[in-house]
Amino acid sequence: MSLEAAQPSIQPPELEQEKLIPTKYVVGGVIVATVLTALFIAGIVFLANSYPEPIEAIRDIFIIVLSLVSCLFGIVIVILTVMVVRLVNMIEFEIKPVLERTNETMMMVRGTTVFMSENIVKPATTASGYAAGVRRGWKALFGDANEQLK
Repeated sequence: MSLEAAQPSIQPPELEQEKLIPTKYVVGGVIVATVLTALFIAGIVFLANSYPEPIEAIRDIFIIVLSLVSCLFGIVIVILTVMVVRLVNMIEFEIKPVLERTNETMMMVRGTTVFMSENIVKPATTASGYAAGVRRGWKALFGDANEQLK
């Protein structure tokens, strides 16, 4: 069994996915919706010619309902505008200072790290290196003291 046969073929996800709705269903749905809309408009025109007084009353009711809905949308837009203004205000005066303090703290930690590295870690590693060099030189000159004691 070869290595290529054991591994599944990997293809981009665009090629593996099928369309969620086939094109023929979309076209059929558009045609059905167009026919139903045309029949609805034809029915309204027929009723308007056959019964003018009730149609005028229904028209007036629809005008009233649409005006109430547009007033409702106006109120919703005002509420959404107030909410957006409050969100921007919160971001500017509450979240921004927190981010600035976090940035200051990060810079302080970075400075502390650099200070510790330059003033403690670097001298300690240098001293450790010198001590290791002296030990190695001592061993080279005088031999290993542990082996001579045995």
